[in-house]
Amino acid sequence: MDILLAHGYFLNEDPHELKVMKPYPPLGILYISAYLKSRGFAVGVFDSTFQSKTDFLALVEKERPPVVGLYTNLMTKFNVLDMMQVCKQYGAQVVLGGPEPPNYADEYLAHGADVIVIGEGELTLEELLPRLAQAGPQRLAGIAGIAYRNDDGVIARNPPRPYISNLDLMPHPDRAAIDLPRYIQTWKTHHGQGSASLICARGCPYHCTWCSHTVYGETHRRRSPENVADEVELLMEQYKPDMLWYADDVFTIHTRWFYRYADELKRRGIKIPFECITRGDRMNPQVIETLAQMGCFRVWIGSESGSQRVLDAMRREVTVEEVRTATHLAKQHGIEVGMFIMLGFEGEEPQDLEATVDHLKKADPDIFLTTVSYPIKGTPYYQQVAGRVLASGGWEQWSDRSLSVRGRKSRTFYSHATRWMVGAVALHRQLNGQGFNPLKTAKAAGNVALGRLGMMMTQKQVEG
Repeated sequence: MDILLAHGYFLNEDPHELKVMKPYPPLGILYISAYLKSRGFAVGVFDSTFQSKTDFLALVEKERPPVVGLYTNLMTKFNVLDMMQVCKQYGAQVVLGGPEPPNYADEYLAHGADVIVIGEGELTLEELLPRLAQAGPQRLAGIAGIAYRNDDGVIARNPPRPYISNLDLMPHPDRAAIDLPRYIQTWKTHHGQGSASLICARGCPYHCTWCSHTVYGETHRRRSPENVADEVELLMEQYKPDMLWYADDVFTIHTRWFYRYADELKRRGIKIPFECITRGDRMNPQVIETLAQMGCFRVWIGSESGSQRVLDAMRREVTVEEVRTATHLAKQHGIEVGMFIMLGFEGEEPQDLEATVDHLKKADPDIFLTTVSYPIKGTPYYQQVAGRVLASGGWEQWSDRSLSVRGRKSRTFYSHATRWMVGAVALHRQLNGQGFNPLKTAKAAGNVALGRLGMMMTQKQVEG
């Protein structure tokens, strides 16, 4: 084995994820596995989703891989730190990739990593693996897209690697390396339908200030419609999922490509239910009609706020009205709409929260999910509040997800605000004839009252 690829998402250790039970395979390392195998490398894959850290230790102890590549994000940071120690215990060199390590290269290298891959991993690892097997003071010099500690103990950051321009040249993800049927069956057991995921493109060209572009940059590179359709056809033949999840940042971003892809699926006689993420400004009547014809049953829209002032501060490049219009059109075509709402962004005021509730009432999505904003290092939002970022304990004890901002309203306040928001929207639906139910109406009214009271009692509480 030349390299063992792994990630740090352990489903059974996450109570929230166990409750949701919607796991998807790690497509990033499966792409890397497929590419490295095509270049003649011997690759092992440890898919942690349904396994444990004990399983990982046993595999490393048995196989003694010379190199272990760990995909790392802010959700899996703590598990990866533990896994790194296992690797070092058995003499493996550790290579970290994903969106998290580049922004904390110094810290990860100090905690045992040997190399940090910055950006896409396929071409970098192809060049890196033979060099890791060598000795000498300059063995890693000149390899684009990495950070490491040189023989003098100084951290070196080599120039960035250009992005892969033709994604059609990359093999499809190495799904044979994992137990994909188990993912599909888990979905079927808990949700009635088995789901499989894929991506059609890499990167997002938008400039939302809170969003990380560490891996794919502010680019947008699409596979050809024919290449994606080939993968869908293969997925359906080999694994027979009931539905698909297009994991692209903005599935309908390029309408000309989108229509070509829809035509290609139709030509092949492929129609399978799916859900995807998009933006309000990348949906129009023809796009929505095409989505419905293709089998789309749900779209997720990053609405984030009902306040145009907040959206502009986020550099969302979309209007509240565009989001509402897209939502109404989708629902008219029988497509469910889910929305992402972000609270607590820099400069948000109570009137902005009121505007968001009003927006949710008027847009009427089928579901909306809320989160409190947090500054991810490397983003413009982080830079904006860097002088007020609060962390508890040493670096190894927190992740960006747990960072707060001095002077912002407390997390307790936003907990109450979320309760009020959910209750207000539910009450509006009940009182406007959407399946009136006395018990649900009373519950919604109670949440509105308790949420409002909690907001009033904590309105002066601030972080820090």
